[in-house]
Amino acid sequence: MIGNITIENGYVSYSEEVIANIVGVSTMECYGVVGMASKNAVDGLWELIKIENLRKGVKIHSEDNNIIIELFIIVEYGTKISVIANNIIQKIKYNLENYTGLNVSNITVNIQGVRV
Repeated sequence: MIGNITIENGYVSYSEEVIANIVGVSTMECYGVVGMASKNAVDGLWELIKIENLRKGVKIHSEDNNIIIELFIIVEYGTKISVIANNIIQKIKYNLENYTGLNVSNITVNIQGVRV
């Protein structure tokens, strides 16, 4: 389990897949994002991930109940990458902290490609 929240009657545990799905959907809602990228281990090429496998473009680590997120995305040509990355970071941090109650300490956005 990647994160735990203690409540009055027990505790809630979140798996890595749940957190990754929230992150993937939040990322895809941002303007300028074409899709998530997944590394193909055979030839080292980055490929666009289909909507049902968004969690494959997300790496999640946990340290002392703080979540560390690393994203791999493909952006739209002609958009300002720094603005897109900032919007993604703010949206993910807001959604995760409000939906789960977990603390997000670090989000890294890796731009793997640009698509027209």
